[in-house]
Amino acid sequence: MRPNQKIKWGIAHIYSSYNNTIVHITDITGSETLAISSGGQVVKSDRMESSPTAAMAVAKKAAEIAIEKGVQGIHVKIKAPGGHNGPTNPGPGAQPAVRSLSRMGLKIGIIEDVTPLPHDGCRKKGGRRGRRV
Repeated sequence: MRPNQKIKWGIAHIYSSYNNTIVHITDITGSETLAISSGGQVVKSDRMESSPTAAMAVAKKAAEIAIEKGVQGIHVKIKAPGGHNGPTNPGPGAQPAVRSLSRMGLKIGIIEDVTPLPHDGCRKKGGRRGRRV
């Protein structure tokens, strides 16, 4: 690539929970989907969908399609389930997915956490004294 050549950027939205990993690559506006892949497409058993191995395969699959469409660099947005009940830390597939994207030859720009956090919306479950174990 020549030094004065413009890079075509995209955004990789990585949703990583304890049950699944989804990699969704869009154009820079975030409105047009270029590639999408999830854990269920690459492994046979349900319990393996969130594993680091599956996440690497998912990212590789999505990256191949995006590179084919001319994307050379990506900004990464990592999302955990979040909300008022879900865990705010991403599942085991988030880091391997980012690593796999960079290994595929995509330049990585900004890595950002976009987990939805409540601004004191709904009341948490568990009652007044919390969950008693």
